[in-house]
Amino acid sequence: MLPSTPISSLVRLDEAHKKALARLRLVTVMDLLYHLPTRYENIADIQAISSLREGSEAIVYGQVGGLKTRKAWKSRRPIAEGWIEDGSSRIKVIWFNQPYLAKMLVNGAQVKMVGKIAGKGDKIYLANPEIETGVAMPIDRHDSIFKGTDADQDDTLFPVYRETRGITSKWFFHAVKRAFEAGVLEHVHDPIPEAVRERYSLPDIRTALQWVHTPKKASHTEAARKRFAFEEVFAIQVAKQKERAETFSASSYVVNTDAEHTEAFTSRFPFPLTGAQEKAIADISKDFVSQHPMSRLLEGDVGSGKTAVAATTAYIVATSRPRTEKDWGNLQVAYMAPTEILARQHFLSFIEYFAHLPIQIGLITGSGCMKFPSKTNPSEPTDISRTQLLKWVKNGEVPILIGTHALIQKAVEFKHLAYVIIDEQHRFGTAQRRALAKKDNRIPHLLSMTATPIPRTLALTVYGDLDVTLLDQMPVGRKPIITRTVQKGEREPMYAHLREELELGKQAYVICPRIDEPDPDKEFALQAKSVKAEAERLKKKDLKGYRLGILHSKMSPDAKEKLMEDFSAHKIDVLVATSVVEVGVNVPNATVILIEGAERFGLSQLHQLRGRVMRSSDQAYCYLLPESTGEKTVERLKALTTAKNGFELAEYDLALRGSGELYGARQWGLTDLGMEAIKNMKMVEAARKEAGALIAEDASLTAHTELKARSEGIVGTLHFE
Repeated sequence: MLPSTPISSLVRLDEAHKKALARLRLVTVMDLLYHLPTRYENIADIQAISSLREGSEAIVYGQVGGLKTRKAWKSRRPIAEGWIEDGSSRIKVIWFNQPYLAKMLVNGAQVKMVGKIAGKGDKIYLANPEIETGVAMPIDRHDSIFKGTDADQDDTLFPVYRETRGITSKWFFHAVKRAFEAGVLEHVHDPIPEAVRERYSLPDIRTALQWVHTPKKASHTEAARKRFAFEEVFAIQVAKQKERAETFSASSYVVNTDAEHTEAFTSRFPFPLTGAQEKAIADISKDFVSQHPMSRLLEGDVGSGKTAVAATTAYIVATSRPRTEKDWGNLQVAYMAPTEILARQHFLSFIEYFAHLPIQIGLITGSGCMKFPSKTNPSEPTDISRTQLLKWVKNGEVPILIGTHALIQKAVEFKHLAYVIIDEQHRFGTAQRRALAKKDNRIPHLLSMTATPIPRTLALTVYGDLDVTLLDQMPVGRKPIITRTVQKGEREPMYAHLREELELGKQAYVICPRIDEPDPDKEFALQAKSVKAEAERLKKKDLKGYRLGILHSKMSPDAKEKLMEDFSAHKIDVLVATSVVEVGVNVPNATVILIEGAERFGLSQLHQLRGRVMRSSDQAYCYLLPESTGEKTVERLKALTTAKNGFELAEYDLALRGSGELYGARQWGLTDLGMEAIKNMKMVEAARKEAGALIAEDASLTAHTELKARSEGIVGTLHFE
């Protein structure tokens, strides 16, 4: 059987299986083999129910039944009870003060239970066990792939796989076993070159797949997982280094840079540049004088001055002329923002920076176009037809064009596009830059900006094709935000302070984890505050008389834009929203943010939300309102008040919470194993070094077809927004 064989040809699939595999993006047998176990269970720890004795700790697998609720005879405590059986015997299970468990579990479900045996004699029972559903033993000790091995070996491990609705860990176990029996490993070729494997003592692909899915020793699983962790990071680095080499081999515009010329522009700022801003401008200016396209990521906390760096470097480009062109005109800049409202905000910011200069600035969004300066009023922008703006951009009369994704539409053409600035949209490579330039063989310089704190190892991996510059200083006069954790009984002083800020003419955010209230018929739905219900409660009680607005992801784009415009214009005092405001919302007048259910957000996400009120020199406040007071919650939220900046916080979050919880597949597209790998700086640097050396020898990967396919496949799953 070939690795490219569809899974449907390996095992019979019903509709539930097909939908589940589609959700997990598993199509071929090779995809199945790369669906690696998340952890392992030791069969030696599993006990037969028939062997359980009073007072012992038990780990049992089996089928539950007889589930019901009742109240204790004397204390009237609510009780859930049932039984679990494993083929050898059956034992009663009792949960005190947890009646909901009888409704949460389903009769006939396969579960793992861990707890203590209570009772006496023939009336023993499993008391208050912890439950794990959907993890029935995929094997037994008498009929397994381990049968016939040396009993002295540590061969009692079995894999537990990530599941989804319609497909179980047990199904994966047997499907992989069938693939092995069909001889698929004979046709699997290793994407990691042999010399690289030898340098880092990595097992070959066939051995690693056997060890990771059918381990006989714990050391096998460790070696295999190390290999696949390296492979994932290495494959990403290869793809990124390949893209970097392709970009560097192209030509770009050489931009005239002059320190005095630049200083004349920045000296008019109402604030002094920080050392980090000066360094960033110097780094970018240095790239401009090269004949090769710049590819740079500018990371900086909210309020660190990324827009000032963008404006300054845009000025350098917009006041430069094409060196090899006989016709007139200046070099051009395209500035892309993720939302219309943010594009307008950048447009207005650039007007402030460029008001004293004869430089035309255009704005193009889905809902209209504008140009600065207006012919009738040189100090103000004016609405303009799309046709006229595009004509001037094509002729080179508008050196700076700001917009949303409307910038990359076919109708938008530049005369001399030399510089592209992307705000919070990082997946913008050589092909997109060529598409923007259209008429020119030269690729524009690229500056990608983000306020999302990214651990250094992750930045080196996911953005391996970009040079990274950090803005790790805040402007002079910017006050540190005051962050406080508020428990349920301490809310009234917080609301009193919020009302004081509103009376001073300031604005605020209230963030809730969900949009609607949980369905009352779904007893175990997420019990967390909702935007809609909390807004109604605040209107009637704590913020009565103030103007409240609601913002969430289910609203139409037009409704979101209108609401944010109203908030920006101070037609709304308090915006009650989900985390949809995490990026791309800039209202300097907002000075207070309340975050309900704070423990439900990652630290980096909390930092992003907190950044919504770090937009001015006014004192800002962030109130964290957790629903639980556990030790882990307290420790995490305390870190938010002590970390010096977002970069430090991101590193702390990576170490404290675990990579799967911090970013995970949903945000970045890396597997949990890949995310674990990026905790290891030595592994990341080794993978980066090897990828660079390999691309230097074979830029097109002609001699490494397996690696090329693997790297393209992994990078295709990465997320950048």
